[in-house]
Amino acid sequence: MNNIFKVFMFSAFTLSSVISTAAYGEVEVTQEKHTQLDEGLTVLTDLEQQQKFLDAENLLSKNISSAELTEYKKLYSELADYPLQPYLEQGYLLENMQLTSAEAIAEFLAKYKNTPLDWPLRKAWLSYLAEQDQAELFLSFYQRTSNKVLTCQQLTFSLQTGISEDIILPQVKKLWLTGKSLEKECDPLLKKWADAGYRTDDLIIQRIALAANGGQHTLIPYLTKLLPDEKQYIGKLWHEVRRDPAKVAKLKKFPHNSVQESDIYTYGIKRLIWRNPDLAIKSYQKAQKKLDFTYQQKEQIAEKFAVALSSKKHPEAKVWLAKLEPTNVDRNILQWQLTEVLKDQNWTAVIDELTLMPAGYKTELQWKYWYARALIETDELELGQNVMSELSGKRHYYGFLAASYLDTSVSLQNNPLAITREEKSAILLYPSAQRAFEFYYLGRYIEARREWRYWLSQLDSREKLAAAKLANENGWFDRAIFTLSQEGYLDDVALRFPKAFDEKINQYAQKQTINPAWAFAIARRESSFMTDARSPVGASGLMQLMPNTAKQLNKGSVSRKYLYNADNNIQLGTQYLRDLLDENKGNQILATASYNAGPHRVKSWLKKTKAMPADIWIETIPFKETRNYVKSVLAYQEIYQHKPGQVSQIFAQVINMNIGD
Repeated sequence: MNNIFKVFMFSAFTLSSVISTAAYGEVEVTQEKHTQLDEGLTVLTDLEQQQKFLDAENLLSKNISSAELTEYKKLYSELADYPLQPYLEQGYLLENMQLTSAEAIAEFLAKYKNTPLDWPLRKAWLSYLAEQDQAELFLSFYQRTSNKVLTCQQLTFSLQTGISEDIILPQVKKLWLTGKSLEKECDPLLKKWADAGYRTDDLIIQRIALAANGGQHTLIPYLTKLLPDEKQYIGKLWHEVRRDPAKVAKLKKFPHNSVQESDIYTYGIKRLIWRNPDLAIKSYQKAQKKLDFTYQQKEQIAEKFAVALSSKKHPEAKVWLAKLEPTNVDRNILQWQLTEVLKDQNWTAVIDELTLMPAGYKTELQWKYWYARALIETDELELGQNVMSELSGKRHYYGFLAASYLDTSVSLQNNPLAITREEKSAILLYPSAQRAFEFYYLGRYIEARREWRYWLSQLDSREKLAAAKLANENGWFDRAIFTLSQEGYLDDVALRFPKAFDEKINQYAQKQTINPAWAFAIARRESSFMTDARSPVGASGLMQLMPNTAKQLNKGSVSRKYLYNADNNIQLGTQYLRDLLDENKGNQILATASYNAGPHRVKSWLKKTKAMPADIWIETIPFKETRNYVKSVLAYQEIYQHKPGQVSQIFAQVINMNIGD
């Protein structure tokens, strides 16, 4: 290990405790248990070296003068032992790219091949070589990539260097079959491919389907013109149905009963069922008499109808659920089949549904819980309680429910990892580990995670667990959580459910008079304590606040940077939990559902809900994401406030509560 990147080992200590005493006649026997605890390992950094690195980076980011270049070189040499020095070298090569750099770039890429340092430089270098029309040099540096421009350039240069068209042109098909536009740099290659006869009508229609189904529908008119006149109606029909799935109701648009027409209709009807269920049902009844659907298409349509109608509480839902073969349905369908009978609290039907499900599902905790509930409700008390008893020892939402149902204490099945100081020290010798932690301490989390992923790719399973332990000890909680999950080690409760940001969460939870364990559970479920987490819809930070929600809470605009600050995020997140709790008259289950799905949506669900036990209400939440979210938060909260030997107060409330009018 270099002399800059250091570790500090907490002193190991032995815990001795008297665990049992007993009197045998006049002799008292004392048994002692000695437990060797893990030694913490804190990764340290040199603040002076950090600042030099940042100063050197700053010099590279502008048009550097000769004096500044001299200063840069001085800083670079002083950072010889600093883990991130290679990033300065990479930065210099990126800023000073020229053909005379080929040897230096080759050496750098060979030294850091496949590391996060490789691709940014290789990509820029290949792009530069393409601009300079350096075919042989480009091909010598090229590696297979998902970058379509570089792939097109590699194929083009390969043709220029004499490789047969019979070898190169068939490879273009994979580039062509995409639902998105291809870059203009690929046009010459694509023209050569098409002129050689490789672009068939079938391939054009396949690409139109890709553009319609999740791709760029604006690409469809261009592709349609590539078809002969008699086939262009297929492209036009794809485009119409993509823009308005209700077009499938006009069956005169499907005149030829062709395979392509059945594909288009299947795509459209599966979208229409969500928008206009009654029209979709009516249209499909007529379409079955006109179009020849495959067995697979019929199954897809039936499943989509069953799920959509169930989630909308449509009266035809039961009809479509009944059409599905019990042995062929997936979990999503099973969920809705169960939902339908649970809403009516038809416990005999619950038993029937669960009995018919595929054998592989019957051992899952969810189905076992509801089977036990149904047995008890139908007076099969002994059998039902036996199943509940089996469940009650599980660290799981349904295990906690079962334990509370039986009025027994919860078990967390905690089995902490025992990782030695030597194991942790050994894996810190990897340069990628040192770079990962250094970026983490600089607050450069994206780069830190890239290096972390590369580091883990070099480790075996045991070493990855040691890395998780090390991350936790250094406050990098999300890496510990994700790594344990990826390795399937789920029984170290403290590592998987750390009290991250403990001081701030407790402070703001107490200020808002909410249960801190609830706030911990929300943060754990939302981001796994990743401060810069951002969802596809824009929710940001530790507690994943939407910008508009944060703006209302803060009574003014907030930036993403503001929300990435843990203190700010926790303050606003706990405030929002308080607001939702008040809005739902103190009902934490409804507040939790509102945090995920939005308060207006939860209110709309409640308007359509007759009074039912809370565990049934949770199980019948229309949105799968919210349904699983509420279950997770409840289970996580139990873990965060667990008291050994006590019955769960949270889940006792669940089983004794009704929700709905």
